[in-house]
Amino acid sequence: MGVNVSGGRRSGGRRRNGRGHQPPMSEINVTPMVDVMLVLLIIFMVAAPLLTVGVPIDLPETRARQLSGDTEPISISINAEGVVFLQETEIPIDEIVEKLTAIAKNGYEERIYVRGDRNTDYGTIMQLMGTISAAGFTRLGLVTTERQAGK
Repeated sequence: MGVNVSGGRRSGGRRRNGRGHQPPMSEINVTPMVDVMLVLLIIFMVAAPLLTVGVPIDLPETRARQLSGDTEPISISINAEGVVFLQETEIPIDEIVEKLTAIAKNGYEERIYVRGDRNTDYGTIMQLMGTISAAGFTRLGLVTTERQAGK
């Protein structure tokens, strides 16, 4: 029977498995972080096209440049059947002015974009724009898609 008087430590500062004491690793393992970022990137790339807000409309093409602005404009859409939507809510054309005046933050200087399907009757779009213009709104615009090269 023997008693170890050194408190459980062997001489030389070595552990029982024979390897010396190694300092903690000071490098960051970035592999899990990169894996998470790649998964998030893929999720956002798939989800971004689905986040397009609005009524599905086949817009006409033009060569005009895109307008820039600092605030989100009010969007009015007319689908191929002539149904009018304010943002995403279907609305009768005779109620459009009172709804616009209620939600316009800048009053009659609010930017209003009219999105008309390419198969919509031109007279319907002009009737809508005339109604809005007669109410006093002056910043009206038609929304189109940019024509691709070679078309």
